[in-house]
Amino acid sequence: LIDNGHIPDDTTIQVLTQAREHLIDKTFQAIAGASRTIVHLYNSTSPTQREIVFNKSPQEIIRLATDGVKMVKERAVKQNNRIILEYSPESFSQTELSFASDICNAVIEAWAPEKGEQIIINLPSTVEISSPNVYADQIEFMNNSLIHRDKVILSVHTHNDRGCAVAAAELALLAGAQRVEGTLFGNGERTGNADLLTMAMNCFSHGIQTGLDFSNPSTIAEIYSECTGMAVSLRHPYAGELVFTAFSGSHQDAISKGLADYQNNKGRWNVPYLPIDPQDIGRSYEAVIRINSQSGKGGAAYIIEHVYNYMIPREMYPEVGTAVQKQADFKNMELSAQEVFEVFCTEFINRNDIFKIVDFSMEPSPEQVSGDKFRKINIKAVIKMNETSYTIEGMGNGLIDALTHAIHSLGADIKIITYTEHSLGNGSEAKAAAYIQIENKNGKRYFGVGVDTDIAYASIKSLFSALNRAEVFSG
Repeated sequence: LIDNGHIPDDTTIQVLTQAREHLIDKTFQAIAGASRTIVHLYNSTSPTQREIVFNKSPQEIIRLATDGVKMVKERAVKQNNRIILEYSPESFSQTELSFASDICNAVIEAWAPEKGEQIIINLPSTVEISSPNVYADQIEFMNNSLIHRDKVILSVHTHNDRGCAVAAAELALLAGAQRVEGTLFGNGERTGNADLLTMAMNCFSHGIQTGLDFSNPSTIAEIYSECTGMAVSLRHPYAGELVFTAFSGSHQDAISKGLADYQNNKGRWNVPYLPIDPQDIGRSYEAVIRINSQSGKGGAAYIIEHVYNYMIPREMYPEVGTAVQKQADFKNMELSAQEVFEVFCTEFINRNDIFKIVDFSMEPSPEQVSGDKFRKINIKAVIKMNETSYTIEGMGNGLIDALTHAIHSLGADIKIITYTEHSLGNGSEAKAAAYIQIENKNGKRYFGVGVDTDIAYASIKSLFSALNRAEVFSG
């Protein structure tokens, strides 16, 4: 990396070495030619390590650390390297705080940072043995007891043995720490370290800039998996495929309403179940709501509206949700957006399986009374019912009302409850969608949808779609 100039000018490499002379020598051989390097020196300090592993007294452990600092300083001068020293009392979280303070202050004195120079004192929870608040208390103690505090960058290095590495690092920052060491997706020894992506995105979600660019964690996860052979969990915070995904019906409904409010008002992000805007990290809203057998009415409606531009009436949501849920149960798997839309088309749009209109004509009714609010028309239509043709006639306040009265002559006792329509695009060639809700003689209500380039035909098709659904479901 150094010989071939692969290290960017704004990047400081970091190397790790024990406080042992031959290892320090090899470390400086490795960094020869680097413009700037953090040399991270460490030795273990806990009573267990001192007494069982090293069989050394506290003073001997301190001397081991300060001798290592002096060796680093001598080699930095000799090699003309620009060095930032970092020191870690390994097993800090299991070390008496008074001794941790003594050894860190001895290291600071031995390094003797000059004006404008800083030393990094890194305090690792080498093995996480306590809750995050206890670790934060330890950091606060050290923050208040280190000498030359203005020349010290207080750093933390948390492990995840109890699953609290990120939480411990966050509390440590609140307790006075200024720097966090971690790994990508927490990949480290045993249970790993603090995940830098989670840590940085937690800060981002509260408006704190870290200088790290995690605007596309999905791509980072792909590269990570390719390089390491390890998969990122589907539910890994921020980067997992499912972290912004709702399958629960009530969650989908709340998210759908929240997104609609946000898109209409463009205020502060305030969407239920979504702590940050998925688009801030390269995710789409379409991936937020996914459909399986546990999904409710709102999820299917959201997909149909936002992906396919059908602005279905809210009263129609339950019928759409039931149809989609039935298909998800049948397939026993998640449905794609395309599959959701196919269910919608098959179940609701331009249905003509039993009733079908063949032709129609209409004209103003001679019975129009002066002062009537609506224009009365007569309609004459040819329809097929189970492949048998019928000619029907009716009069009403507009096309749909007249056609409904004509249908009554076949014994179909229905009435119109709601009707809405909208364009599916722009321009003269755009199709229109019409939505109609009818009620049969038993008081049951059914929606139908009609789609056509002619709004009159779209409205007729919506009526026959609803009529076919009512006939099918009541039969």
